[in-house]
Amino acid sequence: MDRIKTQLQSPANLAGYEQEQALEDTPIKCICDAVETAHAKIQEDFENINPVVGVSSQMRNIGIPTDVMTIDCLKSGKRILLVLHDAQPDMANYQFCLIKEDPADEFESIAIESLTVQKLYDWMKETFSTAD
Repeated sequence: MDRIKTQLQSPANLAGYEQEQALEDTPIKCICDAVETAHAKIQEDFENINPVVGVSSQMRNIGIPTDVMTIDCLKSGKRILLVLHDAQPDMANYQFCLIKEDPADEFESIAIESLTVQKLYDWMKETFSTAD
């Protein structure tokens, strides 16, 4: 059976031109670009891993200056959760969790500049290719 490859469009591009312009110089946009590349490489290298990426600014609607990115593996039920707070523009909080469960209260922190294509690729590979 031939494997169907899909081109992941940057989540920043999916919401339309206005949102893309608003996101252009933000940390979430930088991460979107890196995730787009890492996602494509994961799909090339692993037939059984097809991450689903989501970006949300919905917390801003309730007065919390935060953007959220989820990278989900529907097959394993696992999630990589990234939270970016405006108050910490150079840092991202992250957690490895399950899609069907609320995240824990504790998050790890990482410098945004450390969220490279390779780091995100490694996270997806290690998180989504394990059975547990």
